[in-house]
Amino acid sequence: MVIGLCNWLFADTQNGATVSASLYRLIETAKANGIEPYIYLHHIFKALPTAQNMEQLEVLLPWHQDGTHLAQNLAHR
Repeated sequence: MVIGLCNWLFADTQNGATVSASLYRLIETAKANGIEPYIYLHHIFKALPTAQNMEQLEVLLPWHQDGTHLAQNLAHR
């Protein structure tokens, strides 16, 4: 968290700092749920454009993911 705080001091805008903090939280939550962040981000950035409602967005949250399954899907591409 301290590293993030130091980095956010240099954000050009408040919105930029907010987005950076949100992304950092998402990455840390993925790690806390046993998912490698790169694999998780790859998955959600591909799935987000097709999500059409709140339920489809909630399914993408880290605690609803299986890290092993995501890694296998990435390896087969």
